[in-house]
Parts: sequence; C-alpha cells; structure tokens
Amino acid sequence: MNISWKKIWHFIWEDNSPLSWVINVVIAFILIKFLVYPGLGFALGTSHPVVAVVSSSMEHNGVDFDTWWAENGGFYIERGISEEMFREFRFQNGFNKGDIMVLHGPEPQDIKEGDVIVFANQPPIIHRVVDRDYQESFLFTTKGDNNRIILPVERNIPEENVLGAAWVRVPLLGYVKIWFVQIVQAGNCVVSQGFEKTCGNWLLYGSPVR
Repeated sequence: MNISWKKIWHFIWEDNSPLSWVINVVIAFILIKFLVYPGLGFALGTSHPVVAVVSSSMEHNGVDFDTWWAENGGFYIERGISEEMFREFRFQNGFNKGDIMVLHGPEPQDIKEGDVIVFANQPPIIHRVVDRDYQESFLFTTKGDNNRIILPVERNIPEENVLGAAWVRVPLLGYVKIWFVQIVQAGNCVVSQGFEKTCGNWLLYGSPVR
C-alpha cells in the first residue's frame, strides 16, 4: 500500500474526521507527557512542575485579608509570624481548589517560612511553611491556611521529601484535570475520614495535590 507522508500529515493535522481528532488527542498527550512536561520540569528544577489543587485547605473562603487575619492570625503570631510578615508572603491570600500551581525546585536552604511547598505524601500535599529547623539537614513544618491545626504528616518534613515550591498560580484551570481523573476513575469512589470524596486514588498532578 503506497501511502505518502504528505497524505499522513494531511490526515493527522488537517482532516476533520473523528479518527483524525482522536489521533490528534493521542499525539498531544504523548508530546505533553513525555516532552513538554519533563522539559518544563528540567527547566524549573523539579519532577513536578505543574500541580492541580484538589482540596480547599489553602482557601481563604472569599474574605479579604484583614478579615481572614482577624480569624486566623493568632496561630501565626504565636509562631513569631506577624501580620506584616504574612502580607509579604507569596500567595498571602491563599488559593483555591481547581487552581493550577506552577512549581520550581529551590535549594532547601532557600525555602523560608511563608513559602508554599508541595511535599511527598499519600497523597502529596501543598501547604505553607510555618516553621523550619536544621538537624544535619533541613526539616519543614507546614499548615494549610484554611486548616485549624497542623496535620501530623506535615511536621518535620525532610528536605528530600519536598517536591517543589509554588511559584505561579493559574486560577481554576486545574478543574480540567480533576474532572478528567474523576471521569476515568468513576465507579471506584472512596471516602477518607476527614477529607473530601475522591474516585480511585487520591489526586497531585501530573499531578493532583490537596
């Protein structure tokens, strides 16, 4: 069968048939997963350059900073973090479920209180650093802005467990990932006590994070 490269090219990129559309989607997926995503990770110094937020633990529930601080500031003041310091933090107004966060890979010594990091866990978690210590290597403690307490899993996080620090926020775009994963994993839903319902495994992006 004599099929020229020109015909193949036309079929993939210019034909409007359903099969051509499916092939376009497959090619786009392969390029993003195996070329664009790893390339972005290499450039930003992290294995997880883009994550989708899948919980509300960093939300400020739509209130302005002054209102949020009046309700939550006591926790941070007890740890030596003043209102003025918090206002200088990146993402001082938190972020929302469904947001995309672009990460970079800082050196452990460059991660400060107030930075938002993603650390390895089941599932990975994206929270704000509220304390750090050094015992032969750096240890970090985090807390979600919308959480009342520090979770046991986020105390003394080893530096090697830090996957990246949040750098840029893209509002709501992560819902595309969330909806896709939920559709794919439909029928295998579980409820974990204290957390919201998910389907299949807990969602960091490819990665989803809570």
